[in-house]
Amino acid sequence: MSLSSSLPDGIALGLDGRPRCWWPGGLPEYEAYHDNEWGRPVVEDRRLFEKLCLEGFQSGLSWLTILRKRENFRKAFANFEIAEVARFDEADVARLLADTGIVRHRGKIASTINNARRALELIETEGSLAAYVWRFEPPASERPASVIRGSIASTSPTSIRLSKDLKKRGWSFVGPTTVYAFMQAMGLVNDHIEGCTCRAEAEDLRARLVRPV
Repeated sequence: MSLSSSLPDGIALGLDGRPRCWWPGGLPEYEAYHDNEWGRPVVEDRRLFEKLCLEGFQSGLSWLTILRKRENFRKAFANFEIAEVARFDEADVARLLADTGIVRHRGKIASTINNARRALELIETEGSLAAYVWRFEPPASERPASVIRGSIASTSPTSIRLSKDLKKRGWSFVGPTTVYAFMQAMGLVNDHIEGCTCRAEAEDLRARLVRPV
């Protein structure tokens, strides 16, 4: 029996021989994202806003497509500095629609600008985007007893609540699936599956995290 055939379902050996979640598929840039970012808790407003925006751009596409364009997105959207993006106007929309380095979707571009303005409102009332987002960290009762490939859902009760609340506040492109992917990436949940070399690392970071208030 080969080593790969004896691995748990959903675990694959990476380029360096380490066991990982299956989804990086042996691609170097995807493995780096999986190892160094995905599932690590984030409490910085700029990074949280960037991820929410990029998850919106991903809608209908693959995350790998967005990941490969991420630096272009950062240049195009003022590094996702919320106050800067909130000041974008029609000239910026025209500039972005002509930028071949990003996903040129008028609705998603307009949504990003709108969401920056809504984020400023939210920060004013809630203290920070991080404080607001982390109030939606799912309770233990909502999480599976064991995180295996078959237990990972595309939405959750909490992602549905967060999606509804954001939409009530005027945000767009923040459906429950988009929001759950955001929660996975930003470490509000740890969906590295059992046997993944990064699961314990992410869990330790979550255990030591000082939640924003």
